[in-house]
Amino acid sequence: MTTSSTSNLEEAFLSHVCEQKVPLTIFLVNGVKLQGSITWIDVNSMLLSRDGHSQLVYKHAISTIMPNNPVEIAEA
Repeated sequence: MTTSSTSNLEEAFLSHVCEQKVPLTIFLVNGVKLQGSITWIDVNSMLLSRDGHSQLVYKHAISTIMPNNPVEIAEA
């Protein structure tokens, strides 16, 4: 797997869960568990929203993103 295909997978996954407002759980590298849906994404960070509150989360701090429901991403 090349770096560009990894980047494309990340972009496709994050775009899908953001557009669909998929509820998910994010685990940070320090073990902290965050829950909500992603409402905005850029190169270095994302905005996670839950119950009317938003958190700016830096991508370098994320270990795992786990959708609460199965997500299917179509290949181009």
